[in-house]
Amino acid sequence: MKQSKLFSKTRKEAPNDETSASARLLIRGGFVEKIGAGIYAMLPLGLRVLNNIEKIIAEEMDAIGGQRILMTALMPKRNWEMTGRWSSLDVLFKIVRENGESYALGATHEEEVVPLVQKFVFSYKDLPFSVYQIQTKFRDELRAKSGLLRLREFSMKDLYSFHADEAGLDVFYEKAKDAYFKVYERAGIKDKTFLTFASGGSFAKFSHEFQMLTDAGEDIIYICKKCSLAINKEIKAEYPVCPECQGAEFEEKKAIEVGNIFKLKTKYSDPFNLQFTDKDGQKKLVIMGTYGIGLTRLMGAIAEARHDDFGILWPREVAPFDIHLIALNSTNEADFEKIRTAADKLYLDLQKTGLEVLYDDRTDKSAGEKFKDGDLLGIPFRIVVSEKTLQKDSAELKARDSNSQELVSLNEIVTRKF
Repeated sequence: MKQSKLFSKTRKEAPNDETSASARLLIRGGFVEKIGAGIYAMLPLGLRVLNNIEKIIAEEMDAIGGQRILMTALMPKRNWEMTGRWSSLDVLFKIVRENGESYALGATHEEEVVPLVQKFVFSYKDLPFSVYQIQTKFRDELRAKSGLLRLREFSMKDLYSFHADEAGLDVFYEKAKDAYFKVYERAGIKDKTFLTFASGGSFAKFSHEFQMLTDAGEDIIYICKKCSLAINKEIKAEYPVCPECQGAEFEEKKAIEVGNIFKLKTKYSDPFNLQFTDKDGQKKLVIMGTYGIGLTRLMGAIAEARHDDFGILWPREVAPFDIHLIALNSTNEADFEKIRTAADKLYLDLQKTGLEVLYDDRTDKSAGEKFKDGDLLGIPFRIVVSEKTLQKDSAELKARDSNSQELVSLNEIVTRKF
């Protein structure tokens, strides 16, 4: 993509009403635009990042057997009445039609997925399986804040697993844990993310959150100094020692939740009477698990965890582009044409190798402005073509997370493994 054609623009200053570093940088970089409290539009660069996050998550859910579906955002009131959450879930956005019919905008999808799979599950032979979707969710958060970290409208992956017994759920649950850490590794935040024990409610001893350390976090977790597992603040008083290794020393940290997994057991299969016939011909309730990751929240968390004073440092698999190609301008017309010709060719040649390239071809920006924008956007590699580099038939190559750069010949740079 040529940067001169990009309709969104960078900003020198962030809006005064944004306090988190991630929100300020994402808005300044032209990744997102705030529409209202807890509501953000994805601009071209931001949508590319979000699509890359979606690709990572979908690949890891597919790898553990998840089958992708897409459920509805508009859900009938009757489903929510079956579980009692029409009146008890205080974040539901509710819609009443002129004829009096009521609906909820999907805040979560247990109320839809259970009656959906009920039409296909009859025998133990139909189990186990798991389905997931990546879809927009709506929650009437009273305190939408911290940019993408707490939203009223957001993109989320929710996976639901269905089993004949708790042993089967336990096996899949461990696979889901591993898959989540693979997601965080590819997203560049695994080193800051801790498996965290949380309350399991009335039907499970524990659920698990995945908490990423950040000063912008609104959660408090206690990390075991012996095994590095964590406990969240809500259950810490109940567990003075680590439930995993019995360690008694903890380190208190601020964090943001970037995912959760939960053994639902029969909590939602019961109200909908989701049953199967076992090998002995007996009717039993299906055992369930649920596994969530907010994509937009993860995008904000990555920006929160991976930035410096100048901008974001996107990990390679998440970045909107692989390379930021910058052509510097010259007041000498002949030199300007040489720079532009060399940069244009490099732009095409790099794309032919399969690399995604953002080409700063703008003629009305100084070198300083282009470099500042490059740091702000945080693309992993920067290639600069200038009058100086062309004197050696080269371009300047610099990694975003490095303070050093090198001159590389124009022929070599096309064959370089990035």
